Amino acid sequence: MSALRKTTPLLSTIVLAAGLTLGAATPASAASCPSSASPTISGARAHWVLACSGNTLKVYGWVEDTRMDGRDAIVEIWPEGHHWRLVDARGMGTRTNFDFEFFGTKKALVTLRLTK
Repeated sequence: MSALRKTTPLLSTIVLAAGLTLGAATPASAASCPSSASPTISGARAHWVLACSGNTLKVYGWVEDTRMDGRDAIVEIWPEGHHWRLVDARGMGTRTNFDFEFFGTKKALVTLRLTK
C-alpha cells in the first residue's frame, strides 16, 4: 500500500476535526463600542450590539437555536473587568433576548457557540 493511501484517512480525520472545531464557535476577539455582529454557525445564530453611554457598556441582542440536535445555542459575554454572562436558547426555534450593562468598560468579548 502506498504512503498516500495510508495517510489519507488520517489527513481526512484531521481536516474534519479542524472543520468541526472551527465551526463550533465564532472567532474570539474583544470588540469596543459601538459595534455589532450577526454570527451564524451550524445549529445557531445570534445578533448583538455593543453600545456605550458615558462610562457604561451595554450589550444587547438575541441568540437562537436553529437545529434539532440536542445542543443549545449559547452567547457568552466577557466584559473587560467584569464577571462573564451566559445566555442560552434551548430547543430548535427558540430565541432568547438579552440586555446587559457593565459600568467602567467599553470592551467585551462576545461569542456564539453550541453546548457539547
